[in-house]
Amino acid sequence: MTRLATLLGLELPLLQAGMGAVAGPALCAEVSRAGAGGTLALYREPPARAVRLVRQVAAAVGGRPFGVNVIPEVTGPAGCLDQLRAVLPELPRNGFVTAFGLPEADVFDAVRATGHPLVVQVGTVPDADTALARGADALVLQGTEAGGHLLGAQPVDSVLAAVRARHPHAVLAVAGGIATGEDLADAVARGADGAMAGTLFVPTVESTAHPDFKRRVVEAVAEDTLITSLFEIGWPHRPHRVLRNSLTTTADRAPATFIATTRVDGRPYPVPRYSAAAPGAGTTGRIEEMAMYCGRSCTRVTAPHPAAVTVARIRQEYESARALHTASHTRKSPVPHRIQER
Repeated sequence: MTRLATLLGLELPLLQAGMGAVAGPALCAEVSRAGAGGTLALYREPPARAVRLVRQVAAAVGGRPFGVNVIPEVTGPAGCLDQLRAVLPELPRNGFVTAFGLPEADVFDAVRATGHPLVVQVGTVPDADTALARGADALVLQGTEAGGHLLGAQPVDSVLAAVRARHPHAVLAVAGGIATGEDLADAVARGADGAMAGTLFVPTVESTAHPDFKRRVVEAVAEDTLITSLFEIGWPHRPHRVLRNSLTTTADRAPATFIATTRVDGRPYPVPRYSAAAPGAGTTGRIEEMAMYCGRSCTRVTAPHPAAVTVARIRQEYESARALHTASHTRKSPVPHRIQER
């Protein structure tokens, strides 16, 4: 057990990222039932729909802990608070909240008042300092290896080393480069208390990502991803790591016309070219031109499986790797000299 697992009541110190268009109730519930930290993406969900989604997960997890993810940078501070005020009364006692990016102080106050742990994802040392000072129960330290929008400009090991040196007793997880149990064990050996994975869960059966999105993640290697700022409509001023496509490989910018349609609660919503929206299962149109967020860990992501199978594999690999780490450490430890009795 690591401090992250203890804090959140998990059997495996692994959080599933709350990815828009990917992390719906089915994925969240399946990951939680398997013993990891399933997380429901609230993204831009209006409060009433967010409540329905949380209730759906709560009914499906069988008492296991799960979380909800908010993105204050996308919803705005007021929208984020509206989401939280709606869903926090519905979140079971053992539930938790994750925030992508540093929230305003009001978010910390709202979550603290309910007694739920708050996990804040950051990408810089100053943001880590601020989040802990405001009362974050745990941090997820994101590196540039991660898929999706990037909160900093350093590799994950650099961020972890710097924050751990400043906050030796903080509960710290890492995000970026996690696709196997060995990856998770290595992160713990380097001083993390666990990890968050996103790319790993995109191709799972319960993920609501578009089938083409799932296929491309499975087929991709790290070099098929790049950091760009192209997909900025709806989420400007935040670089992101995506899979290369026809838009990223040309210097000519195409018109930002509507190229696809996505459906939420049965209602169609047009998607412009260069939108930050990822293609979900209900998206139709020019899927290939949409943002497919993907981290460098895709090299080690295997064919689609149910999320429970993926978590079980990670757990088995993690336990085996941790045993090897322990054995190696024991062999390297000096044997104390016996005091000869006279």
